[in-house]
Amino acid sequence: MTQGPTKAIAKAPTPAGDPAARRLAFLRELEKKVLWLSTWTIHNANHLREPRDGLKVGGHQASSASLVTLMTALYFDVLRPQDRVAVKPHASPAFHAIQYLLGRQSRANLERFRAFGGAQSYPSRTKDTDDVDFSTGSVGLGVAMTTFASLAQDYVRLKGLAPTEVPEGRMIALVGDAELDEGNVYEAMFEGWKRDVRNVWWVIDYNRQSLDAVITDRLFGRIDQMFANLGWRVITLKYGKRLQAAFAEPGGAHLRTWIDDCPNSLYSALVYQGGAAWRRQLTADIGRADGVEALLAAYDDDSLAALMTNLAGHDMESVLEAFHSVQDDRPTCFIAYTIKGLGLPFAGHKDNHAGLMNPAQMAEFQRRNGIAEGTEWDPFAGLDIAEAELRNFLVGVPFAARDPHSAEAPRLALPAEFPRPRAEVMATQEGFGRIMADLARLDGPLSARIVTTSPDVTVSTNLGGWVNRRGIFDRHPREDVFRAQKVVSAQRWAMSPEGQHIELGIAENNLFILLAALGLSHSLFGARLLPVGTLYDPFIQRGLDALNYACYQDARFMVVATPSGITLGPEGGAHQSISTPLIGMAQDGLASFEPAYADELSAIMAWAFDYMQRSSQGAADAASAWLRDAAGGSVYLRLSTRAIAQPQRELSEALSREIVLGGYWRQAPADGAELAIVYSGAIAPEAAEAHRQILEDIPGAGLLAVTSADRLNAGWHAAQRARQAGTAGARAHIEGLLAPLIPGAALVTVIDGHPATLGWLGGVGGHRVQALGVEHFGQSGDLPDLYRRYRLDTGAILDACAGAVLAAAGAAN
Repeated sequence: MTQGPTKAIAKAPTPAGDPAARRLAFLRELEKKVLWLSTWTIHNANHLREPRDGLKVGGHQASSASLVTLMTALYFDVLRPQDRVAVKPHASPAFHAIQYLLGRQSRANLERFRAFGGAQSYPSRTKDTDDVDFSTGSVGLGVAMTTFASLAQDYVRLKGLAPTEVPEGRMIALVGDAELDEGNVYEAMFEGWKRDVRNVWWVIDYNRQSLDAVITDRLFGRIDQMFANLGWRVITLKYGKRLQAAFAEPGGAHLRTWIDDCPNSLYSALVYQGGAAWRRQLTADIGRADGVEALLAAYDDDSLAALMTNLAGHDMESVLEAFHSVQDDRPTCFIAYTIKGLGLPFAGHKDNHAGLMNPAQMAEFQRRNGIAEGTEWDPFAGLDIAEAELRNFLVGVPFAARDPHSAEAPRLALPAEFPRPRAEVMATQEGFGRIMADLARLDGPLSARIVTTSPDVTVSTNLGGWVNRRGIFDRHPREDVFRAQKVVSAQRWAMSPEGQHIELGIAENNLFILLAALGLSHSLFGARLLPVGTLYDPFIQRGLDALNYACYQDARFMVVATPSGITLGPEGGAHQSISTPLIGMAQDGLASFEPAYADELSAIMAWAFDYMQRSSQGAADAASAWLRDAAGGSVYLRLSTRAIAQPQRELSEALSREIVLGGYWRQAPADGAELAIVYSGAIAPEAAEAHRQILEDIPGAGLLAVTSADRLNAGWHAAQRARQAGTAGARAHIEGLLAPLIPGAALVTVIDGHPATLGWLGGVGGHRVQALGVEHFGQSGDLPDLYRRYRLDTGAILDACAGAVLAAAGAAN
């Protein structure tokens, strides 16, 4: 890339008297240092660190540069210890540089930026060692997270759950302007408006460039109106102090009009080309207007370039005035005009997103910053303020008083007798509703900290009983109009700060981001919550990015997905899930279950409420590392509306343990058995009937109930790794379960979901698998027709058994 002009960074003497002027001088010096360190960190990763795999490292020097002033003002002046920030993903190097200056990041981690064990490419709560509030990376989700974190903060504070000595904080998102292309941002905005959201700041880095292009002109003329329509205060930071002064000169009004009307693409190109190009363009366009010729003549090319790039997002004084002008809790959007890559040689170039300074450019940048060779990582090298003065200033930064390693909130005890619904016939969805209703009747600590939420499917996912007893959360008491008007309704949906259910609109992204915020409350706000979210199982896929985002942050929650599979029957293919069991298996941080019976569900939920509270710092031995049983995590329950006959039994401790580990024998096979039927979920009656019939021909056949293919699979892989590492006796639960079967025995697996969910079982002991399941879109119908069409019925299972036995016999011969 051709080298363009590099903006010189002005020296800033320290004023002796005025405290405000001294503070401004300190912040300008820190601004310079943040730009240097973030740029150098990326340069070191790409040009100095020894490459081993030939891959480009990257790091977004230009995207970091556009936010340097705004982030410097926030972290070194504006933020308070209780404030929480979601940093624009591509500004990660600037964030790490700031943490380094605050003593919360190590030089070693900066030197390993984007390398194993070093500072992460995008801020990460779980992978970074410095003070990350919200992980960012998937564009737009961190922005939305601040809205729901504010709601979570209100929830715990209005209930008196948060530590009283900590004041409420602002939830702040540093937003790349291209992030506003993401639809989930607007879904969050609308949900926030419905809930009268407060204490939220979105600071938009309006550099008018996205990854591959320049942002469409006049875009923010519409976006700022959208914010205003939804009750947000909009503060636009467009012109810095030098430009404002120039506008007051003769000809300045013409200059301002020209800038206001200038297309983004032209402005960006002129930024890259520099002062001479600015002069030619301005002279050609407005040079004949009164006062303009004299105004331009007052600047040489370098100072004209500096003037024309003096946008308010890069003007420390303007930024501080804007931030400090907000003293209330009204949601506020700051639209800060910036230049992508300002201060770097490719500032404004449309290709600068992935651009990297070459060694010659970096050498010139180093010279301009006054950084002597060998002092590149020195926090105070090249600055005009004495190191002792700057250290004292940093100690007094309000945000520096925050303890980045706050203790986890205490764990909550489970009831001595966890609810276990009983009936001759029941669906797992109904069982879930009964368990939640029973928990609602209890007064213990567990029930008080459960908070439920659903995207407008509360009743149809069987949360109605819980809500009737516990109420809907709202910051303000709201009358149940139907009840007041004496209109008969099964739902008593009074709204108040005492409620424990948050009813969302139909937007699954919002559900999972809210679960993330509520599931981090113990860490963010010092108050542990146990969030339970319900939705229709197929619509997990609509919110999958947000679900992954929630798990990546190690948020703790229970997602209850129901109803599932083609077992929805008349609902039709649009509502019938196929791949969700595989999603549950593949998603890190999420333990996935599909019980068939209500007592299994009870055992799983009792375990889950404890699992959700385990410390992420928990040590895990080789056998349990993949299961995360020491560290804990979130839980996914895939439930059904199909009512089936319930086994009349009392669960022993041993059986409950097997249910949680992922499976147990409904009928154990004889030693040396040649066949077992394996099922998961609502298809249990068909599997049991097929097993009953097959016993006439194969008396020793077994019937295996899989409550969690995820847990069985994870345990198997963990045991394999342990053996590879030298622990010869490591054995997975599924290995023990399948041990009675002879080598080469047949396994017929069946699930109302993708057959690969259970098809892997053949690899455990070298058994032959006939995997039944659903691979194609469903359709409307009753269960006999659908099960017959998709080969889930008893006849299909028997056919598979016969085929498997014949194949085994043929192989033996």
